[in-house]
Amino acid sequence: MAIRTITHSKEILSVILGGGAGSRLYPLTASRSKPAVPIAGKYRLVDIPISNCLNNGIGRMFVLTQFNSASLNRHIKNTYHFSAFSKAFVDILAAEQTPDNPTWYQGTADAVRQGLRHIEPFESDYVLILSGDQLYQMDFAEMLDNHKKLGADISVATIPVNERDAPEFGILKSKEGLITSFIEKPKKEVLPQWVSETGDIMKAAGRNYLASMGIYIFNRRLMFDLLQNEFKDATDFGKEIIPQTINKYKVASYQYEGYWTDIGNIYSFFEANLDLTKELPSFNLFDNDRIIYTRSRMLPPAKISGTTLEKTLVAEGSIIHASRIENSVIGIRSRIGHGSTVVSSYMMGNDSYETLEEIAEMNKTDIPMMGIGSRCYIRNAIIDKNCRIGDDVRINGGTHIENMDHSLYSVKDGIVVIKKGSVIPNGFVI
Repeated sequence: MAIRTITHSKEILSVILGGGAGSRLYPLTASRSKPAVPIAGKYRLVDIPISNCLNNGIGRMFVLTQFNSASLNRHIKNTYHFSAFSKAFVDILAAEQTPDNPTWYQGTADAVRQGLRHIEPFESDYVLILSGDQLYQMDFAEMLDNHKKLGADISVATIPVNERDAPEFGILKSKEGLITSFIEKPKKEVLPQWVSETGDIMKAAGRNYLASMGIYIFNRRLMFDLLQNEFKDATDFGKEIIPQTINKYKVASYQYEGYWTDIGNIYSFFEANLDLTKELPSFNLFDNDRIIYTRSRMLPPAKISGTTLEKTLVAEGSIIHASRIENSVIGIRSRIGHGSTVVSSYMMGNDSYETLEEIAEMNKTDIPMMGIGSRCYIRNAIIDKNCRIGDDVRINGGTHIENMDHSLYSVKDGIVVIKKGSVIPNGFVI
């Protein structure tokens, strides 16, 4: 079904939260922020909320950044250019110390509060608050219609979840579309009190609890008043402002039933990427109406020789001579040598090509060329950008390996993460 766009371009603007330190995604966030982490071989996580906005006709966006923000800022600057005749923009609001506010962002609400002086000159009736580290495709126009129909002051996008996942979220109950109560990360013993009517399909799947997705629509004037006056010391939307406004204002629940995942840790990031290799993935990269935008790199097509590919995504610019690649995502400019096997892994690729002269020089010093060498076996791994993996390397991730942090790699939940720019010598075994 075609996505419907918001009719008036000045009706709403979006604020995308750049995320905190992202420690649970370490080592992928050692030198970049969470929204800058590469996903699906050619995108960055921040491309998801920005693309959702563009697909809905929301062309004015602010991205709030703080931790390790250089690569995120560069990606946004190099990617989102609009016509000189358009009023669309994606502006970066980096955390800044000012005479009246000497602190860095203390939470989601505080980040938006510190950005208000930059947002204020831009006219709008509503403000859409988004996270920069979630994977989903949502019709924001439909959410805004629901907000108007209920005469809401604030809307919270919610998603039905099961009993196992409920303790990880803010859980709420609603009546006639308006939220009546809210609890942050409830313990399992109190969950029976928080069962909601989520609809027959969701109930059949055991998804009986309404969880906040961290996506909000605020009436603009109210948001300014809440952040500057009524809750001027509150630092977080989910933990403070939403729970404290439900009994005073009309706070609506907009129930979303599509695919959504919060990229909060290595396991969820790994699963989200490998899910893209399925015959019918939960997240559809091939939707004509929900395009995912990213930087145009003008790369050549991938070149593949003698490789058996099974349920694999291969990004442009790759040169592959592997024996077999299965259930994996291969990122831009990846190189994989003869006789190698890659199974259930995500290879992020490289930022540039090595010339034949550079490769020849590397061979003299026994430093592997960028990519994966020959006769390697890689399984249950994430290979960050610009890694050099030598010949005859064996990486066999799984639950048999304990969590650990090595100078070249980390292991989390059985997933081996090769750190950005690491050099793995010939014959190395993990």
